[in-house]
Amino acid sequence: MPNSMRRVLVIEDDSQTANELGRCLGSAGYDVTIATDGENGLRFGRSAEYVVMTVDRALPGIDGIEVIRRLRQYGIGTPALIISALGQVADRVDGLRAGADDYLVKPFALVEMLARVDALSRRSTSVWQETTLRVGDLEMDLVARTAYRAGRQIGLRPREFRLLEYLARHAGEVITRNLLLQHVWGLDFDPATNLIDVYVGRLRRKIDSEQAYPLINTVRGVGFCIRAAA
Repeated sequence: MPNSMRRVLVIEDDSQTANELGRCLGSAGYDVTIATDGENGLRFGRSAEYVVMTVDRALPGIDGIEVIRRLRQYGIGTPALIISALGQVADRVDGLRAGADDYLVKPFALVEMLARVDALSRRSTSVWQETTLRVGDLEMDLVARTAYRAGRQIGLRPREFRLLEYLARHAGEVITRNLLLQHVWGLDFDPATNLIDVYVGRLRRKIDSEQAYPLINTVRGVGFCIRAAA
């Protein structure tokens, strides 16, 4: 499994439990991010792709059930494992109905937690590949319709997102203006305007400004190409 598929988000306000989860998952090869409250858990869950997230129910601010429910409303399908001291049947049903994929009651054995995370990570691999595009440090969530460069969210209009998505799907290829007109605007003719250049210029300012290297490159007389640094 590639490194990008080994990221786990732990949303847990108890520092001891969070550290134990982090150590156990880290020793198993996962890259762990810890959020200590519901608000940050929601923010992290929306801003990056994780193979699995573990969620405590009793969180400061936004509770764990609501975090999962909102992420599902945003179109985030990251498998969620609820870890909670609340273990009645009604509690587990509430969690699963909110969008959780599994439920583990405290106290628990770390080896069982790891086995459950491993099982959820195998389930999420194909979904992640189908809903995310990456080019270098650019990441596009095709479900939430959001884009990030080096972890910073980029505000894109719908047409800008479609243009960037088409270029990213063909990363490393030189794409002509006519192809962009056909596939992004649905036009089969050249309107003899600088429409494409205007939109590509907007993308460059939003994506490449103040970055270590440009992603969008112009191939003079031909078109455009998006590619990561060599």
